[in-house]
Amino acid sequence: MTVAGDVVQTQYGRVQVEISVQGGEITRARALARPSGDGQTDAINSYAVPQLDQESLAAQSAQIDTVSGATFTSQGYRQSLQSALDAAHRAGAR
Repeated sequence: MTVAGDVVQTQYGRVQVEISVQGGEITRARALARPSGDGQTDAINSYAVPQLDQESLAAQSAQIDTVSGATFTSQGYRQSLQSALDAAHRAGAR
């Protein structure tokens, strides 16, 4: 089952996370939307988002660490990830 979380507006732009759940585990997490637009924001998120994706798989929850230098993106990612987990649970993912 694949579900998308809520779009979360951060100070630097929107964040939205999609997860795939199989056998009660997150098998994939990826950002559908992330802040972008200027060179610094793009550079920060080019390293932060893959780390957040991997942390999601390792933690199997939204209890993931903030990536240094990407506080707003990390917060938005966690919120969207939690909403995706909630949606998967409501849809009966096991």
